[in-house]
Amino acid sequence: MSKIKACLFDLDGVVVDTAKYHYLAWERLASSLGFNFTKKDNERLKGVSRMKSLEILLSIGNIKACDSEKLKMAQQKNNWYVEYISKLDSKEILPGVKNFLIELRQNGIKIALGSASKNSMLILNNLNLTSYFDAIVDGNKVSKAKPDPEVFLLGASELKVQPLECVVFEDAQAGIDAAKAANMKVIGIGQKDVLLNADKVFEGLRDAHIDLIEF
Repeated sequence: MSKIKACLFDLDGVVVDTAKYHYLAWERLASSLGFNFTKKDNERLKGVSRMKSLEILLSIGNIKACDSEKLKMAQQKNNWYVEYISKLDSKEILPGVKNFLIELRQNGIKIALGSASKNSMLILNNLNLTSYFDAIVDGNKVSKAKPDPEVFLLGASELKVQPLECVVFEDAQAGIDAAKAANMKVIGIGQKDVLLNADKVFEGLRDAHIDLIEF
């Protein structure tokens, strides 16, 4: 049994629910392009990079665009998203997360963020959580989207721990696959029938304690 020395957290859906703001921004973009984008459609974007998400959205609307047009669309979506999340505050931290982070630190467990978001610093600063993380690895540091393990391997490297000593907390299948590819333990946040191959699955971190990361 490997002793766990670090926990790596996805951001959206694990630490804070920004998924609703992503959806509003994508829905707004779709509307501006003349088609409807539903919450069911939005499920396909979970854990996926911004440009790949745009490709999926355009396929739903059967819209063709050149690369420069796609970049403008992605930037517009992000502008709207930033507009929404700029109003975030600590009340939007998901239940149990802050207490769990505090308990991990008190027990000498290192903590990293492993997120595809390029807005992670804005979000963490608005939530007053930045100081709880020993390393922040996000879309500004990595080039490969989950399920590629790059984000988690870089997190382990920055924390100076081995992958086998890490536990990842993820709410998306792409993230779980990335953690497994990195040779890390993974705890799914969500529904067991949706999050396949996770070592453990919990609905959330409301009652999380240090024994959660014992394997």
